[in-house]
Amino acid sequence: MTDTAPTPLSALALVCSLKASPAPSSSDLMARQILEELGKHGVTGDVVRVVDHDVKPGVEVDMGDGDAWPAIRERMMAADILIVSTPTWVGHMSSVAQRVLERLDGELSETDDSGRPLVAGKVAVTAVVGNEDGAHKITADLFQGLNDIGFTIPSQGGTYWNDEAMGSRDYQDLDETPEAVASTTATLAENAAHLARLLKASSYPGS
Repeated sequence: MTDTAPTPLSALALVCSLKASPAPSSSDLMARQILEELGKHGVTGDVVRVVDHDVKPGVEVDMGDGDAWPAIRERMMAADILIVSTPTWVGHMSSVAQRVLERLDGELSETDDSGRPLVAGKVAVTAVVGNEDGAHKITADLFQGLNDIGFTIPSQGGTYWNDEAMGSRDYQDLDETPEAVASTTATLAENAAHLARLLKASSYPGS
């Protein structure tokens, strides 16, 4: 009998909230909802709230002097799927998310023997929450940055929630997840797991 069990995968969610743990965070909530959906497709996962760690500014893999990024990076390199979840502040991603992109820039100089970025076989997806506009632009900025660095973005690889114009609610305060958001998150997870398995089975050609 042929074993049809899916290839096990793992995911790491980098939550870019400005709030340190254990403060409630809408970005953390949405990241965990993605992980829950990924779990339905044989993906295990973990969460890192980046602001809890001393991630130094810079664009190198290791900025030295107690820099916490190398340890986070090690966990990212062990994962097949990266989730970047950020709140919206004055229409932009959080400063923490921007720092994550800047640190990921260091991956451009990290290649394998075939010239591929070390992250080239990994999938990246995004989550954006906020009680103001900006989710589409933030998603686009994250997609471009992550793709430049070497990650692959699946079809419909971003999920988000914005409150109504000039609203004041937080995503974590909703009584239930809106159907449109739940459906989008479920599709993101299914597509991300599918793509990650394809890349794990057949990597990009070397240069």
